[in-house]
Amino acid sequence: MDGISFSSDDEEISLEYIYKIGLGHAKRGKPKDAIFYFDKVLMVDPTHLNALLNKGNALGKLGKYEDAIKAYDRALKKSPSHPVCLLNKGLALHYLQRYDEAVICYDMIQPPQSESASVLYHKACSRARQKNISEALKLLERAIVLDPEYANKASKDKDFDILFNDDRFKALVT
Repeated sequence: MDGISFSSDDEEISLEYIYKIGLGHAKRGKPKDAIFYFDKVLMVDPTHLNALLNKGNALGKLGKYEDAIKAYDRALKKSPSHPVCLLNKGLALHYLQRYDEAVICYDMIQPPQSESASVLYHKACSRARQKNISEALKLLERAIVLDPEYANKASKDKDFDILFNDDRFKALVT
């Protein structure tokens, strides 16, 4: 691979090994370093699903949501119903205040993942930002039933600012 080697025997490192180096950087909170390695993988295999997904995640950590969406879109060309790609693309769209598009991504996630607490919670966040109070509360309630930790998270989440004084919201998060 472009002459990249790390051993004294000048043996090429496998693509998966380079990917794992990038993943290690991502896990240690070094998104720029992670992107460097994911890009190395993508130079050889432009459709490497995990490198695309994790590059998108790293770009998101840097606040580069448009670029993250591009990485997720490339991954979704290979795997159109990939639940993590769809969820993370939805989150990037949410951070860009493109709530309708975010909800479309969440809606594209197939069961049973579409009924995960995480998907329901993030969809509730987007609906709250759209001032769709009724649906936001229904989604949030379903998320909390599946994972009670989301009650505590929601109680502090600025996405729910519009609901902080709503008695139904207070009942869900206390």
